[in-house]
Amino acid sequence: MIDLIQHTTTRFPQLSSGPIEIQPLEKGGSDRKFYRIRLGESSLILVHYGDGKEENRHYVEIAQFLKSAGLNVPEIYHHDEGERLIWMQDLGDCDLWSHRDEAWEIRRELYFRVLDQAFLLHTGATEALPQSGVTLQAEFNTALYLWEQEYFFENCLGRHFGILESVDRSPLNNIATRLAELPRVLVHRDFQSQNILLNQGAPYLIDFQGLRPGLAQYDLASLLFDPYVNLITPKRNELLEYYITRCIDSGHPLQRNFHEIFLLCSMQRLMQALGAYGFLGHVKNRTHFLQHIPAALASLREVTAVIPEAAGLSDLLEKLSG
Repeated sequence: MIDLIQHTTTRFPQLSSGPIEIQPLEKGGSDRKFYRIRLGESSLILVHYGDGKEENRHYVEIAQFLKSAGLNVPEIYHHDEGERLIWMQDLGDCDLWSHRDEAWEIRRELYFRVLDQAFLLHTGATEALPQSGVTLQAEFNTALYLWEQEYFFENCLGRHFGILESVDRSPLNNIATRLAELPRVLVHRDFQSQNILLNQGAPYLIDFQGLRPGLAQYDLASLLFDPYVNLITPKRNELLEYYITRCIDSGHPLQRNFHEIFLLCSMQRLMQALGAYGFLGHVKNRTHFLQHIPAALASLREVTAVIPEAAGLSDLLEKLSG
């Protein structure tokens, strides 16, 4: 703690005029460490990242790129690459998840604003990418979709449920290949309620270091099938139609099979999330993630039940308890 305060006051001398409070913050399944630093009424967020993930080194340049493209992201104050420290704007603790129990009339408007940010990412930011020179993670390709599937089979079915029974994966492999052949846009990769902060009513994206080319429907699936939030089907459909209308009204063409691709991306995203919960819960001993498995599993059952190619997986899921 003392070193972090010293690093902070060295770079921000104005903060050395009084006692500084530093508060560790819990942040999901990240291997980064977050701190809120306060001096009187002023505060900022300090992030200390390790050297295990290459993507963490590019957070700052991605933030600057997204901001230049008009998206709402935290302002970056300073980046010390040698010490792997980032000082950034403190947007508070209120995220989209915090509003999960509000009346739908309130939540709907918040989701609309969030979907406006998704639309801007998938369109304006994507169009600005070629001139940006920003470093992104590897695009969604067949190998990445297959990795997500294996992640699920190994860490959710295997580690959590102890299921060694296999299914014919060739139809799932075909889905991965099909998705990888579609035109890509920029996607957040983890576009869920806890990665969207709300500051004075405006949504701000965080944890976007995994930004990469992929399918818009993957981000939409991350938000609308978010295991942390209960969205019943009519509300989910209403939000999806809002995004579609936003695209049509702005002249951005949609695939004729947009809804079908949305379901396939939802399957992929839910398999990835369930794999992550199993891995974090059983390998990293962050057992609180295991409580989200039932909700994610219920959504995966719902999705695979209407995907003909996923019939084998759907049958297997029906045998699981929870």
